[in-house]
Amino acid sequence: MRAETRHQLKEDRFSRATLQAAEITAHWTVEHRSKLIVAGIVAVLVAAALAGGWYYLNQQDQKASLELNLGVRVLDAPLRNPGEPAQPDFPSFTSSKERSTEARKRFQAIVDKYPHTRSADIARYFVARTSADLGDNAAAERDLRQVASSGDSNLASMAKFALAAVYRDTNRNKEALDVYKQLMDKPTDTVGKAAAELEMAATYEAMQQPDEAKRIYQQVQKDNPSTEAAEVAGAKLAQLK
Repeated sequence: MRAETRHQLKEDRFSRATLQAAEITAHWTVEHRSKLIVAGIVAVLVAAALAGGWYYLNQQDQKASLELNLGVRVLDAPLRNPGEPAQPDFPSFTSSKERSTEARKRFQAIVDKYPHTRSADIARYFVARTSADLGDNAAAERDLRQVASSGDSNLASMAKFALAAVYRDTNRNKEALDVYKQLMDKPTDTVGKAAAELEMAATYEAMQQPDEAKRIYQQVQKDNPSTEAAEVAGAKLAQLK
């Protein structure tokens, strides 16, 4: 019974850290990209939590998952108003830059200390994300490429999706389109075909190719009736008329 109890405790701890990570990722995505990818990110991190129940049984993995939890808490900490004093029991930051800097430091520490754990793979993804938030696109691209080459197809596709966003933010739209095409051809639980299509259409909009964007939005509506993807596509089509 004791072994089973320890097993369950480790499983619960990893699940909490992972689900909190999903909440933070979902929040960022709603602000910056298509809402559809939120479900995908939650799915991959929950899948990681389930995997943790089977494989994350040694002490190093347990420590890594707990530190991942702490890193996510930093990323989720509120921002203080100018002149507002800090509360010792409730961590907060004066700016998003300060918060992202601290979060990146914590996530990088996990990568450095526990390089062969599942938590380190997830932490590297967050290192890349916070690097992008801080304007360090070169570092973000490097880390996302590494995560994208991982053996986990769900985590890899999530990294590719974020990598395409970095390409777009650095005016490399053709490279972004190539990545979205890859994701469309091989959809996963985290990045479905419709999510990749919507971002591809948005990229064509940015490239001043509205006809191509319309074609893709119409295809999304046709292939995904009565879904959120169809609603998003419909709204985009209305804006393009």
